[in-house]
Amino acid sequence: MAVNRRHFIGTAAGSALAGCASTQVAQAPQQSPATQGSAGTSQSLPRKLTYATMQTPEGWGLGIRTPGGVLDVRAAERVARTGAPVTMDAVIRQEGDLSALTRLAGMAQGDLSRFVVPEQSVRFGPVVTAPPKVLCIGLNYRAHVAEANEKLPTTPIFFNKFNSSLNAHNGTIQVSREHAKAFDYEAELVLVMGKGGRDIPEATALDHVLGYAVGQDFSARDLQLATSQWMMGKAGDGWGPIGPWLVGADLVDPQNLNIECRVNGQLRQSSNTSRMIFDIRQQIAFLSRNLTLEPGDVIFTGTPEGVIVGYPKDKQVWLKAGDRITTTIQNLGVQEVVLA
Repeated sequence: MAVNRRHFIGTAAGSALAGCASTQVAQAPQQSPATQGSAGTSQSLPRKLTYATMQTPEGWGLGIRTPGGVLDVRAAERVARTGAPVTMDAVIRQEGDLSALTRLAGMAQGDLSRFVVPEQSVRFGPVVTAPPKVLCIGLNYRAHVAEANEKLPTTPIFFNKFNSSLNAHNGTIQVSREHAKAFDYEAELVLVMGKGGRDIPEATALDHVLGYAVGQDFSARDLQLATSQWMMGKAGDGWGPIGPWLVGADLVDPQNLNIECRVNGQLRQSSNTSRMIFDIRQQIAFLSRNLTLEPGDVIFTGTPEGVIVGYPKDKQVWLKAGDRITTTIQNLGVQEVVLA
């Protein structure tokens, strides 16, 4: 039996179709000195780097992935003194010398090798710990729309999560304490904005992206279906794991990535980001026409088919405590979370 979700599609204004793309030049919000580089001007984003947020004795710190493991930038910077930022949020705010990160990464197999931590020993945090906004696009794969018994949307369907929704690789989602029961997975490509603005044209939209990450839009379908608004079923505590890695935008073709989700080892979702209805450029253009995007904003870009709510009702077995969700996106890594 098909699942009808038309009654809970949230309101979204405007169109992100290519023919409706804005032709205006993106106007970035004016930066204060605190959010600019050390020279007082906007810096170029570092290239060919893969980032992580990792636990350090001083709290969350910046990690850089290297062939030998993850460079603890905070610890390395105490010795190297290059002026590099030591948290992901500082990178986003362009505090310190961003170009120094490349130099530190180059020393990770030499002078700074003692600050490289094996990946299996890292306690990861959300790749961005304090985004200005967590924005989400729904019903963005054709086969997912079909399993939901919906018509193809003519404009992106927008909802949001909160910072309290953020979670990390090897994190735990505490479903046992929730009043909801119909828990579901949604594997998603996530992007983090490196530059903000209003009316960002599609043609230059990808230039505004800092990097891409594995995401899970964990959902409670009973809450989501209870009203015409999606957010209560989407924004619970820890319901937005992102990471372990934020792969630099210059290393990724976001519209050609295989994406999978497994539950307790069983394959549930398998698709490719080329099958999006609204691609990354269109999503950024649409969102920036209606609100100001800021550096550090997180955007969940939609899930493919295979979610539990798309099954016939007699086949719907909702997630429960003890289940393990493994999300894999080509070139971006593997994310695992466990339910408790």
